[in-house]
Amino acid sequence: LYIRALAALVLIAFYPVCSAAQTLLPVPALSARAIDQTNTLSAGELQALNQQLQALEEKTGAQVVVLMLASTAPEDIAAYAHRVASDWKIGRRDVGDGVLVLVAKNDRRMRLEVARTLEGAIPDLAAARIIDAQMAPHFRSGDYASGLSAAIAQLSARISGEALPAPTRSKQSSADSGDGGID
Repeated sequence: LYIRALAALVLIAFYPVCSAAQTLLPVPALSARAIDQTNTLSAGELQALNQQLQALEEKTGAQVVVLMLASTAPEDIAAYAHRVASDWKIGRRDVGDGVLVLVAKNDRRMRLEVARTLEGAIPDLAAARIIDAQMAPHFRSGDYASGLSAAIAQLSARISGEALPAPTRSKQSSADSGDGGID
């Protein structure tokens, strides 16, 4: 009886500490095609990435979004990327043609979360190659903008070869049209 009571007291005492330590990182608001929460990229670099992503979207209709943050802890990058992609609903809802490029800078982790329709164009092996050959070398030298730009160029080349419905040219907002994502 004494051991059970002691165990219960220990659990009660440490429960708030354990649960607070496991609070998941909130999903940030989708405010641009490229979001840098680490302030690693300059305003000019962010603008160039946003323009590159917008050009890809206008050409193919597919939507690629970049999110750079310090860490995904306590979640691993795959679980966090899935949560962000699910929350943001990247890509056209009726097509499913979105890609999330997630960089956890302090964790030294990168992930491409690819929507169902683009899995043929960007299978797991191709995503790993883009990370290993395009992003990682630039990131190791501290040139995050070039790494992201090179990854976007590779994604653009792969997506351009996919038979996707033509992009819509209307100025109607994403929320009004029922599509996920941003304008």
